[in-house]
Formats: sequence, structure tokens, C-alpha cells
Amino acid sequence: MANSIAVGRMARACAGVRSTAPASTRFGRSARIPPRLARLVVLPLSYEFQIGLRYTRASRRTGRRDGFISFIAALSVAGIALGVTALITVLSVMNGFQKEVTDRMLSVLSHIEVYGPPAGLPEPQPLLERLRAHPRVTGAAPFVAGQAIIARGELVRGVVVRGIDPVLEPTVADFLAGPSGRLLGSLVPGEFGLLVGGEMARQLLLQVGDRLALVAPEGTATPAGVVPRLRQFTVTGIFESGHYEYDSSLVLAHLADAGRLFRVVGASGVRLKTNDMLAAPAIARELGASLGADYYVRDWSRENRNWFAAVQIEKRMMFIILTLIIAVAAFNLVSMLVMTVTDKQADIAILRTLGASPGGIMTIFMVQGSVIGLLGTALGVVGGVLLALNVDGVVGAVERLFGFQVLPKGVYFISSLPSDLRWADVGLIGAVSCLLALVSTLYPSWRASRVRPAQALRHE
Repeated sequence: MANSIAVGRMARACAGVRSTAPASTRFGRSARIPPRLARLVVLPLSYEFQIGLRYTRASRRTGRRDGFISFIAALSVAGIALGVTALITVLSVMNGFQKEVTDRMLSVLSHIEVYGPPAGLPEPQPLLERLRAHPRVTGAAPFVAGQAIIARGELVRGVVVRGIDPVLEPTVADFLAGPSGRLLGSLVPGEFGLLVGGEMARQLLLQVGDRLALVAPEGTATPAGVVPRLRQFTVTGIFESGHYEYDSSLVLAHLADAGRLFRVVGASGVRLKTNDMLAAPAIARELGASLGADYYVRDWSRENRNWFAAVQIEKRMMFIILTLIIAVAAFNLVSMLVMTVTDKQADIAILRTLGASPGGIMTIFMVQGSVIGLLGTALGVVGGVLLALNVDGVVGAVERLFGFQVLPKGVYFISSLPSDLRWADVGLIGAVSCLLALVSTLYPSWRASRVRPAQALRHE
């Protein structure tokens, strides 16, 4: 009688869709199905996978104990899905902020800068033609760069002066290709006109037509000592680049006027724009090797190395912190499997008596936990991708619902929440989630494989 009850329970645990596949079919390199189990398991899949999937479905039964196990399993799925969704969304928003700031930064900066000798480039045209010949260079313009002190009445501050060619500069500076580009016509050589950033104009109360003095740090030696070089400039326009740092510290002058201020003949170097800003470091290395030691080549990533390094560190820390949400859900998965192993000890004992190996028992519960982990990961990936692609609309709805603004225009130069979904990040997050779920199944599955049939069936 007891044997009949045990066989009946085993049949209910292992029942599935019938198939005509022979019971002696090998499954990869695994052992054959034990002869006694072959009478009950006739699916093409191995019996370990069948029973593991069956236990996953059986946890939804209405019994009190099974209902509680089902609740823990649902919490595990929800926790993994929530962690994956949060991680994908946060990394996408951080990528969006980085891309937005980088684009605005590179609208003012050039992708690559080629510096000549310290005395300058008296004839920059041959170098311009040589650099334009590169297939990945889309624009080139000479420049003179230096630091100076701007003085207007009692207001004094340091600025970066960039001497430009008004005709060629829009090919390397995107912000001058828009409305600000119309201001370039006011830069006439010999008239010492100056374009200032909007933030600097607001701080120094500057308007078009105001006169101010630029003082170069390198002075002129005289019998009375070193006299600083000073030039009077006239504000001929106010530009807006969209980046606070440059709007508050950058001024543009004509190439010839800046050369007179800094005593540079011709140009300091050449600014380049490439067809792919991400490939600029590789192109810079290639140009540096071809130009030789007389020239110094610098790409945009070197000019802002500290900022990009800080962003990368922040992204790594956010990845680690948010991965802990998935780890907490994995702990719920461990609890659910331990309860399942405790509840299924009699079934485990029957499987062992019918010929199942400890490795087979371990595989059963690893399959059960892995299915739950994969389900949570899949739901999280779908939710994270949808939220990352529509984060701006979701944030807008939340702002209208609660009546506040996440990014006030008066505080941040970005008024909308940017998002840049990268599939490499999605794949990495999904792989980490699946790995954590798989690792969480190891200990409960090992405990299940250590169950002794005689002790488990003693009270059955």
C-alpha cells in the first residue's frame, strides 16, 4: 500500500505531456534515464528538467504551504525584475547625461587639436591641406589660444582667449554653425572685436559696444622692468554655447588680433573635426605618428580627462550598488528553494530509490530556481528597455501629476531627462542577473542531493 502511494506521488510529480520518443534516448553527455523512471518520463527532455519545470508549476497550487512557497517565488521574480529594470534605466539616464554633456562640450571644443612649435605656425595653410587629406577629417581651422585677464572697471577675471578664422571656424565648432554663427562677421582683423559668452556677459554686465581690456600674462621687457601687454577690445557679440563653463570663461577674437595680443605669428595650431568623435583618439594617434615629433596632437578626451574618469567611476559604483537589489532578490530565491526542498523530501527520497543520482536531484532544483531567475530577468529587461526608451514621457507625466519639475531650467542647462539605451549594458545586466540566480540555486540544490531516502520516508 505504501509503495502504491509513493508511486502515485511520483507519477504526479513527474507527469507531463506524453511523447513517442524512446526512453533510452541519451540527453547530450548525461546518463540514460534510470529504467524505473523511464516508465514515468517519456518526454524528449531529461527527467531532471521535466521534474524541475513541474515543481515550478506545482508551486502555484492552492495548498497552504505551496501557496506560501508560491508567494516567496513571486517575490523573487518581482525583486529580480525590479532590480534589472532599475539598473537598465539608471545606466541609460547616466549614459544620456554623459552624451548630452559631451555633445554640448564638443560643440565648442574640437575633436582634435594639432599644436605646432612654440613660436607658432607662420604658414598654417600647408598643414591645413595635409590634415584635410585624411579621409576621416571633415573640417580644419587654424587657431591661436591663450589665457588672459579681462578687466572692466573694478571687475577682473581670468578668461580663455581663442583666436579664430571666421570663415573656417564653423567647420569645427558646431555652436557657431547656428544662430551664433552670424556674429562671426563682426570679427574684422585690426578692429579688435570680441565675442563673449552669455554667462560672462551677465556676470560682468557686458553689452554689445562695451570696451574692455585684455591683459596677456607674458609681459614686455623694458628698461623700467616687465610691462604687461594690454589691448583694448570692443564687445561685438554675445554667443550662447549651452555649456556653462565655456559661456562663462571663453572669448573669441579674430586670429590676427589674438596673434598680436600673444605675439604669435600665424597660428598656434589647427583644430580638427572628424566624422566620428568616438574614433577621435585613434585618429589623433595616427596623425601624431604621421606628423612627427615637431607637432603635438591632443584629442578631446585628454582635454577633459578628469571629468570623463569621474563619470566612468560613478557609473561603475551605480552598477555595483543597484546590483545589490538583484542580490537581495536572489536571497529570496534561496529561501524559496530551501522551503521547496524541505517540502519535497519524500519526493526526493522516492526519486533516489527509483535510481536518480545525487547530481540529478541537484539539477532538478537548479532548473526550478533558474526558471524563476530567467523569468524575473526577462520581465526586468523588457520593463527596463521600455522605461529607458520612454523615460522623458514618464518623467513628464510624474511632473504633471505631482506639480513639480525634476530639472528646473533655471538651475540645470538640461531641462529634460536624457536617456541613451545601450544594448551592451542590457546584455551585461541580464547576464549578471542570470548568474546571480544560478549561484543562488547551488546551496539548496546541494542540500536536496544530500537527502537520505530512509530518513525522509520514515514518517511517510
